[in-house]
Amino acid sequence: MSARAPDGPFVWNVAGLLSDTIGADRSYEVADATLELPEGLTLAEPINGHVRLIHTNRGVLAQARLRTALETECVRCLRPTTVPLDLSIEDEFLPSLDLATGKPVALDEEPEALRLTDHHELDLEPSVWDAISLAEPIAPLDRPDCPGLCAVCGLPLDEGTHDHPDDDIDPRLEALRGFRPEGSD
Repeated sequence: MSARAPDGPFVWNVAGLLSDTIGADRSYEVADATLELPEGLTLAEPINGHVRLIHTNRGVLAQARLRTALETECVRCLRPTTVPLDLSIEDEFLPSLDLATGKPVALDEEPEALRLTDHHELDLEPSVWDAISLAEPIAPLDRPDCPGLCAVCGLPLDEGTHDHPDDDIDPRLEALRGFRPEGSD
C-alpha cells in the first residue's frame, strides 16, 4: 500500500498499523517536502524519497531513504555550491498511549526512546532533521580540484592572473634575501 502522508510530509497516523499483525507495513512516498533546518543550513532541493513503516512487537519501525541537497559554500574558494545528500533513516517509535485502553504507557523503562504522539502519530521530522545535520559535509568543495584563494589578493586562484610584485623587504633584513640553507638549491 502506498500513499501520501496525511498530516504533513513527515507525519503519519499509525493507529491502523498498530492494530494490524506484527510485521504489517505501510509505504509512503515523500515528494517535494521541505522543513526548517538549524541556522546555517539551507535546503537547495526539496526532500524526495520513500518511507516504510513496519509494525514491530514494541511499536513502529520507520525506514526511510531520502534525497535532497544543501546550499553551502566551498571552504577553499568561498563560491556558493550545492551538496547532494542521500539519507538513510531507521528509527523505532514506541507508543505513548495504549491503543486498546487509551491509558498512558509507562515511560520509565526507556525515557530516551522515540515516541508516537498521543494521537498515535509518527513524526519523522526530527529524525530527518538529525540525518541532514549529520550528513552535512565538514569541508564542502565546489569541485575536488578547487585551488582556493590567492593569499595576496584574495581572489580565486583559477580566475585571472596572480602576478603580484614581491613585497618590499625591510632594509635591515635585505642581507637575508640571498640566504640559502646548506644543501638547498
